[in-house]
Amino acid sequence: MNTPQATTTSGAEQLAQGFALHVEQWLRRQGRDAATVDTLRHAARAVSLATSDGHVCVALAEVAAAMANGISVDTLRSALLSSGVVGTPAAPGSLPLILDDQNRLYLHRYFNYEQRLARRLMRAATAPPCAVSEVARTQLQALFEANGPRTGGAADWQKLAAALALRQRLTVISGGPGTGKTTTVVNLLACLIAQDPGCRIALAAPTGKAAARMLEALRARAEHLPGDIRELLPTASFTIHRLLGVMPAGGFVHHACNPLAIDALVVDEASMLDLSLATQLLEAVPDTARIILLGDKDQLSAVESGAVFSELSADPGLGDACRHDLAEWCGLSASQITPPPASQPSALQDAAVWFNQNFRFAADSGIGRLAADINRSRADDAVAWLREGQDTSVRWLDDSGAAPGELTLRELASGYAPYLEAVRRDPTDHAAITSAFDAFRVLCAVREGPRGVVGINELMTRRSREHLGLAPLGHRDGASAWYPGRPVMVLRNDPLLKLFNGDIGIALPAAGSDGGSTDELLVWFPEAGGGFRAVAPARLPAHQTAYAMTVHKAQGSEFNEVLVLLPGQRSRVVTRELLYTAVTRARQRVAVASSAEVLKAAITSSTTRHGGLLSRLAEVAGPAG
Repeated sequence: MNTPQATTTSGAEQLAQGFALHVEQWLRRQGRDAATVDTLRHAARAVSLATSDGHVCVALAEVAAAMANGISVDTLRSALLSSGVVGTPAAPGSLPLILDDQNRLYLHRYFNYEQRLARRLMRAATAPPCAVSEVARTQLQALFEANGPRTGGAADWQKLAAALALRQRLTVISGGPGTGKTTTVVNLLACLIAQDPGCRIALAAPTGKAAARMLEALRARAEHLPGDIRELLPTASFTIHRLLGVMPAGGFVHHACNPLAIDALVVDEASMLDLSLATQLLEAVPDTARIILLGDKDQLSAVESGAVFSELSADPGLGDACRHDLAEWCGLSASQITPPPASQPSALQDAAVWFNQNFRFAADSGIGRLAADINRSRADDAVAWLREGQDTSVRWLDDSGAAPGELTLRELASGYAPYLEAVRRDPTDHAAITSAFDAFRVLCAVREGPRGVVGINELMTRRSREHLGLAPLGHRDGASAWYPGRPVMVLRNDPLLKLFNGDIGIALPAAGSDGGSTDELLVWFPEAGGGFRAVAPARLPAHQTAYAMTVHKAQGSEFNEVLVLLPGQRSRVVTRELLYTAVTRARQRVAVASSAEVLKAAITSSTTRHGGLLSRLAEVAGPAG
């Protein structure tokens, strides 16, 4: 089992050391002995580093194993609980560390997030079923009628998911690309609008790209709806930060005491939600509103701490009363509604649905087959099939060098050739250039090195400048880092500029009054409703060149073609979840550049994130849960 890539950079290490020193000083003021101080200092550093590495907590067994004195878990637990700085779920107090009954050690803040999120989720999950009008049920039948021939009378899980979201305050829909999540949501929103034309619906996603793509997809799949309903569909989508209202001094406008004025919230790409953001978002949703979370439980979890979506998706079980209602509304018998077994038991019932049938990629299509082999850990089968090279939608570039080989470099050059040609042809045609850029992307598993984001961006910068006839950087004429066609990704939220982490813009000149271009370069960002917004390069928040991006940053995006570049050697960051996420960013074609050894290691390695949200849900549910 692999844990997320260590992010114990100097910043994370300094933070951990600082926290450990804080705990040490607390203990010394209490007059604790040297052995207790040493034990707690080690534990405090370990839990701080774990959160920097994407975990919510650290397992006590790992802390004990890393200590030089051979301490047992039981002895360590006793030492922590008697130290005066470690609380328990039953008595957390204001102590900096919390140790739960399953020997998970938390920073107090993260334990508090888990508790708060569990309470909000259970309020939604255990609320009485929502009233569903006959109008909504009629609409449900009509909108999913076209699925009848495909299901052949069997359970239609798209229809069942929509019916569940009509019935429940909380619905979690997990499925890969092409499994029908967007179609389901369009029909669900139509049912909600048919029942209440004044229904206030908010659409949100963790990144600007995902939010824009969500709105575009909903519009594209709404043509079959009655005109009066189509006109009432949401006309905007938001990043979660924009929806909540980021305040310049920190915090959000909307929270538990000032909730959003909505009746339904739909969050796409919810697998990207970290524990902190998920807690703050759901607390800002009024208890009377429906919450619909869409994502893919098999994808990478959030960059920050937690694996919230996979934990919420763990148990797709449905109770008898729920199955009875769904069966009645969907024209089925209750016995036909048989959810798959849970990956983990959860107190969160009547909430999750898994979509397993793919409509974009047939089971024997290249991308679909490779994604399935990755998910099922069929490493030998995947590599043997890739060696055959019979499916043109999937290519394996056997490339094991420290730097990208000739095959990979050719793939990189051909992928961006249409984009560079569009820049050269007419640098003021912002729409054509952006479309060409979005058709292809390089996704890297790591940031550093010649096969990482930094190396590929440097390489493509040189090649782009050569293609456009510009002087190389560092030239004696003082070539600027900015040039027509430079793509950049925003790395930090800037609410005043309405720019958010992950937004991508392209440096291009504005059109002059004579129809030509001006000398001034601006960075052009696509607007969710169409058109572009220009920002001066000097005003941009932290940013980086964006020919290549990490797989994490690519979540919520899709491209016609993708080049996945893995490291030259095995790495614990290269896991099944990362590879699956990368491959499924491609709509039409994907190339994977790696050695057979690295590829097989990725397919057989999984990511583990330590967290206790399922335990917190069980605690909130109580003995009956």
